[in-house]
Amino acid sequence: MTDPINVPLLDLKPQYKALKTEIDAAVQAVVDSQYFILGPTVSEFEAKCQQYCEAEHVIGCGSGSDALLLALMALVPGLPKVEGQVICPSYTFFATGGAISRVGLTPVYCDIDPVTYNMCPEHAATLAEQCDNLVAIMPVHLYGQAADMDAFLELGERYGVPVIEDAAQALGTRDAHGHMVGTRGTVGTWSFFPSKNLGGFGDGGMCSTDDPDIAGRLRIDRVHGMEPKYYHQHVGVNSRLDALQAAVLSVKLDHLESWHEARQRNAAFYDQAFAAAGAVDSRTPLADGGYPLRTPYALPAPARHIYNQYVIRVPADMRDDLRTHLGEMKIGTEIYYPVPLHMQECFADLGYSPEDLPESFLASRETIALPIYPDLTTEQLEHVAGTIVAWIGDRVAINA
Repeated sequence: MTDPINVPLLDLKPQYKALKTEIDAAVQAVVDSQYFILGPTVSEFEAKCQQYCEAEHVIGCGSGSDALLLALMALVPGLPKVEGQVICPSYTFFATGGAISRVGLTPVYCDIDPVTYNMCPEHAATLAEQCDNLVAIMPVHLYGQAADMDAFLELGERYGVPVIEDAAQALGTRDAHGHMVGTRGTVGTWSFFPSKNLGGFGDGGMCSTDDPDIAGRLRIDRVHGMEPKYYHQHVGVNSRLDALQAAVLSVKLDHLESWHEARQRNAAFYDQAFAAAGAVDSRTPLADGGYPLRTPYALPAPARHIYNQYVIRVPADMRDDLRTHLGEMKIGTEIYYPVPLHMQECFADLGYSPEDLPESFLASRETIALPIYPDLTTEQLEHVAGTIVAWIGDRVAINA
C-alpha cells in the first residue's frame, strides 16, 4: 500500500519558488538602499494598495492587530481615559476583541449568521440598543467573504458611531454591491500575515480610509504620535511597515488576482465533489438532516468570496474524529475557531456563558478548514475530497 499524498493546510514554498527571482531582487534593492523603515519602498507599496483596494488613503503598519489599535485610537476621542463599548463578533481571531480591550474599551460580543459565519446584523442591532456608551461597530469579513455592510453602516449612522471593517482575511473581497471591502466603513484594517491571500515574510498590516484627517492621524499615531520629528501631538504606538515587507508584498500584489481565481477554482472543485456525495451548502442547517456535511455558501455576484479559508461543517460528534482521520491521511486541517472570544478565559469578567451566543458556540464545535491555497494540484484536491467522502460514507453506513 502506497503512502497517502501529503496535503498541508498551507504550503508557501511553491509560491516563493515561482516568484523567487522577482522577490530576491526586490529585497536586495532594499538592502542596497539601507532604507529599512518606511521610506520610498513603503510609499510605493501603499500607492499600489490604494489603487487595488479602491481607497483614497492607505497607511501601512506593523501588523493587522496594530491596524485595529490604530483605527480605534484615531476614531474614539479621549482614549485611554474614556469608557465605551464596541460591538464585534465573538467568532473571530483574538485580535478583534483584544484590540478593543487593549485601548480600555469593552468588547460587546455579537453572534454570527450561521450561513456566512459573519457577524449577525439583527443581533448587533439588539446589542446596540442595550449599550450605554456605544463608540464603534467592528464587523469582520471572515474567511474572505463580505459581511453585511449595508446593515452595519445603517446601524453606525443610527447611533452616530464609526464602523471599523476588520478585513484582515479579505483583501480583494467584494460585497453584495461589488464594492471592495474595507472601503465603505470609516476605517478598514488589513493583515499581511504569511497565511493571508497576500502574505509577507513576517508581520505587516494596513489601514485604509477615505477621510484625509483620519488618514493624517493614522500616519502620526503609527510613529508614536510624532509630527514633526520629536514633537508628539498624541501618545501613539511604534507600528511601521518596514521596507523589506513592503518590497515582498509589492511583488506579490501583482499576482494576487490570479491567486484569488485559483482559490475559487479549488473551492468549486470541493463544492462539486461534496455535492456529488449529497452535501448542500450552509444555508441548510445540519439539524435538518441529510448528508452530514455543509459546504461554504458564497454570496452571488457582484460579491466575491476570495476563500482565505474553505470551511466545511459536520456534526460535532463527528468533527474531531474526522479531523484525526484526515491527519492520519496526511491532510492538514485547522479549527477556526475552537474557543470563541466570549468563552476565552481572559474575558471571563464580562460574564458570558457559551450559550449566550449559540451560533458561535455551535460553529466552534462543527467547523473544519481544509487546504485551499492556490498551488494545490488536482491530485491533492481529489485526495482531500475523496478521503472525506469515504470517511463520512463509512460513518453513515455504521450508524444506519
